[in-house]
Amino acid sequence: MIGTTGLNDLRVDCIVGIYEHERIKTQEVLIDVEIDYDFAKAAASDAIPDAIDYDAVASLLTTLLQTRRFQLIETMAEESAALLLERQERAVAVRLEIRKPAAVPAASSSFVRVERVRQ
Repeated sequence: MIGTTGLNDLRVDCIVGIYEHERIKTQEVLIDVEIDYDFAKAAASDAIPDAIDYDAVASLLTTLLQTRRFQLIETMAEESAALLLERQERAVAVRLEIRKPAAVPAASSSFVRVERVRQ
């Protein structure tokens, strides 16, 4: 029974960008993450050890983004997806959209979207 769990609009303040001012002051990025996995065992047991713990997902992503100091959100998305597939053993696929609201003043945000499937 493949299903999806995830987070919408996870807010993380981090250093991200190529311009000098972006390398000095943190800015907010917003992340939507979807993780596909077989949640039959979790549904039957009603126990978090059998599920994808989205609090742990939020913590993993927040730590990565705040310590890595990315220049590009493309790199941020790739490394985030790889980390989730590595650490969330039940995950069969990960989809991420990362938005950077302050990137272009005339737009509500810039974004990248990736989908990665466990090989």
